[in-house]
Amino acid sequence: MATSELTLPRGSAARARRKRKWPIHLGLILFGIVLLYPLLWLLASSFKPTAEIFTQPGLLPTTVRAQNYPDGWDALRHPFSRYLMNSAIVVMGAVIGNLVACSLAAYAFARLEFPGKKIWFAVMLGTIMLPIHVIIVPQYILFSQLDWINTFYPLIVPKFLATDAFFIFLMVQFIRALPGELDDAARIDGCGHFGIFTRVILPLSVPALATTAIFTFIWTWNDFFSQLIFLTSPDLYTVPVALRTFVDATSATPWGPLFAMSIVALGPIFGFFLAGQRYLVQGIATTGIK
Repeated sequence: MATSELTLPRGSAARARRKRKWPIHLGLILFGIVLLYPLLWLLASSFKPTAEIFTQPGLLPTTVRAQNYPDGWDALRHPFSRYLMNSAIVVMGAVIGNLVACSLAAYAFARLEFPGKKIWFAVMLGTIMLPIHVIIVPQYILFSQLDWINTFYPLIVPKFLATDAFFIFLMVQFIRALPGELDDAARIDGCGHFGIFTRVILPLSVPALATTAIFTFIWTWNDFFSQLIFLTSPDLYTVPVALRTFVDATSATPWGPLFAMSIVALGPIFGFFLAGQRYLVQGIATTGIK
């Protein structure tokens, strides 16, 4: 503690610390406003007439047009709830698949001994560096031969095969940090590998599982490229693909309804993130991904 603070009463020292920190707080508030400005602009534009969105780019609309929301909801071939439901089906399937498959694969790498374990783990890590543009063509050929194009299968089934190496690595790091004595105690009580996995590892891995679920939810909900490739029928369009259909090269784009539905599309992401934020921070902090 500084010598000057030792000579001040406790209340005066606290006020002095607050005075020293207010420039930092002000800088953080301004930086937060800069980061949030695109979202605030999108929200403000969703209440503007289309003609004013780009001619008056300020945040405060001169004319509030809430009709953009009902117009956008019914602007496409189906009500927007149809595309929200399609996205929900894909996201829930991807989340469940990643939680089941990645946790099983992570337990195998973290706790089991088998031939070539280090090599397979290195190969698994190497797949993280493969961009989707490299594997999308062979994937399309495979799914086309399986007659899965224009279905949700290409977007859900691979998740049950532990194809997201990042989440396997995240869970491996978390499981390796758990004491091995817990496994030994479970074996003394008669548990095999399945019992250790379900009764010991999974209950203690809630932060890592929550982190996997949140990232899978956000990445799958926002995924546009894969869903555009594998879904060709408007009946199966998900939210990102449906939003793209608002943009029409042959006629005027209804930007107001488009931005209104973009705000609606952000709702599930914010809700899921806020519900699991505590586990997300804990999971990242305890898996060595710092």
